[in-house]
Amino acid sequence: MVDLLKINADLSVIFVSALGVILSVLLVMGIKKVKIDDPRMNEISSYIKGGAMAYLYRQYRILAIFLIVMFALLCFVPGLGFGVAVAFLFGAVLSCTAGYMGMRTAVISNVRTAESAKKGLGAAFKIAFSGGAVMGILVVSIGAFGVALVSYIMRLIDPNVDVDIVNQLLTGFSLGASSVALFCRVGGGIYTKAADVGADLVGKVEAGIPEDDPKNPAVIADNVGDNVGDVAGMGADLFESYVGCIIAALLLAADSQNVIQAYHILLLVAGGLFASFIGIAITRLLKTKNAAVSLNIGTYLSSALFVGLSFLVFSKNVYFFLCVLCGIVAGVLIGKLTEIYTSSQYKTVKKIAKSGETGSATNILSGYAAGMKSTVWPILVIAIVIVVSYSLGLMTDSKFGEAAQHCGHIGVVLAALGMLATVGMIVSVDAYGPIADNAGGIAQMSGLDDSVREITDNLDSVGNTTAAIGKGFSIGSAALTSLALIVSYTHAVGLTTINIFDANVLGGLLIGGMLSYLFSALTINSVSKAANDMISEVRRQFKQKPGIMAGTDKPDYEKCVDISTKAAIREMILPGVIAIAAPVIVGIIPALGKEALAGLLIGATLTGVLQAISMSNSGGAWDNAKKYVEEGHHGGKNSEAHKASVIGDTVGDPLKDTAGPSLNILIKLMSIVAVVFAPLFL
Repeated sequence: MVDLLKINADLSVIFVSALGVILSVLLVMGIKKVKIDDPRMNEISSYIKGGAMAYLYRQYRILAIFLIVMFALLCFVPGLGFGVAVAFLFGAVLSCTAGYMGMRTAVISNVRTAESAKKGLGAAFKIAFSGGAVMGILVVSIGAFGVALVSYIMRLIDPNVDVDIVNQLLTGFSLGASSVALFCRVGGGIYTKAADVGADLVGKVEAGIPEDDPKNPAVIADNVGDNVGDVAGMGADLFESYVGCIIAALLLAADSQNVIQAYHILLLVAGGLFASFIGIAITRLLKTKNAAVSLNIGTYLSSALFVGLSFLVFSKNVYFFLCVLCGIVAGVLIGKLTEIYTSSQYKTVKKIAKSGETGSATNILSGYAAGMKSTVWPILVIAIVIVVSYSLGLMTDSKFGEAAQHCGHIGVVLAALGMLATVGMIVSVDAYGPIADNAGGIAQMSGLDDSVREITDNLDSVGNTTAAIGKGFSIGSAALTSLALIVSYTHAVGLTTINIFDANVLGGLLIGGMLSYLFSALTINSVSKAANDMISEVRRQFKQKPGIMAGTDKPDYEKCVDISTKAAIREMILPGVIAIAAPVIVGIIPALGKEALAGLLIGATLTGVLQAISMSNSGGAWDNAKKYVEEGHHGGKNSEAHKASVIGDTVGDPLKDTAGPSLNILIKLMSIVAVVFAPLFL
């Protein structure tokens, strides 16, 4: 039976992944059945689609240069070679493919969601969620397929292949996925927030026109940004998280002296895929008038199903099953805690909205403080999961008599895998939000009935909270996955302990802690510079074309789209280079070396996780505080509280959609770079 599982584990993942691709094709066919007869809706949709695809093509051309350089570098680094370089390229291409296909679906789903909203909330929700589900299914299906295929091909070529060779190729694959994810997340985040800030500050605050008003020259760029940042960027982000977590588990399993084997991990992955698909199917079939309820039912159902499947995988090892269960429970808790701090149904957001009555400064201060405070409970949950899952791993050791510390580390990475196993459902819920947001913009610009906009706004408000929850999942899993990768790095370079009183380690800790702040400063400043260009352009058009406000002249949408595109492509390069170069430089400098690099990874993980939670939750809270005021509270639209909340929202935009989510990629990317380039540090 065990031998049969060993042989079929890779094929099981490949088979379930193929089912996922088929399911996504069926969903796309269902979306395309909705026909659009309104020429204005088709026109607006074509602007968004054209801008999104143009940006993606330009970004991929820049990425192609980077990938070629990295491919050549990996070919000639001692201890790596052609095989690792090919695996790197394969991971990068699959990550690009997932993002491209998901975004293609998003830009055809937005206009159809607006069209379906004419029939009611249920019809609109079904299309928006289906569009998001395609992204979710492709992220997990393509990611799991890539990992399983690398493993299967190597074992097919040589059934007795050294597991270290397979693992080295898998780390190369993960490096490719992580590199692309960072550039896509940073570039997409800069694009969307430059457009969003420019559109809000000039359009809503200065000109006093509604959000998504077609008179605003930046409105198309804003809608394009939702796709390139919150769909393609987010998809690449969670693709990398998912792949990194699986590979971290496989690396530790390889050193476990048969306490756990690769087929356990792969069967767990297959179970997570299946549970996500069932959750997605149930969510689409539910006939409910409350989008939040449907999404919660699907999420909790997929988690519950995965609990049962993971028990079957570890039926002979209850301790490892409990580790997985810890991760599942932690994911749900972090999601709920994120909702408490970012949803307008709770007091935190309501307090931020009320603080706007006394001006922008108090609104910003209350939101900033809320973000810092919001780190407390998620960090405690992560800390408890680490301690409990590590202890459960030690219990496994007492039963099987293997290396105690290593079993504890396996427990931690299984918790991370438990948290991310149903990421297909999480991404589906997350990607649904930008589609609903775009649908609202199309409804506004096309002059559809107010009832259509009310429905899309209802879907969008739920999407804001689900997006924040998705970021919480990603950040929590990043912390656990980074720890597992750091352990793999210490094994690769022969470090049995990390002494924090060692000068090199302490120096590395400080450098790593600093890198998170430097990275955040670069990305936020990039948004600021791009937004400044956008604001100047929108003001110029309003001044030179007074007919825009009168409705007799058409804004130059393409100019604003071009500003965001150029800024995103230009500004994403430096942060990406720093993330890859910093660990290599620290590792090869003789005065620092492998000990300092271990400290760097720990320091970056600590500050990165804290900053990511704080920034993501501050931004989400500011955003929903603005929407809460726009619903009529504290004076409603055009009140002083509303103007202050718009300022707070624009401050939070680069925090929650650029710097914050990029940090969880940063800490994992630096860890996987350290693992891949370990031969250089010996």
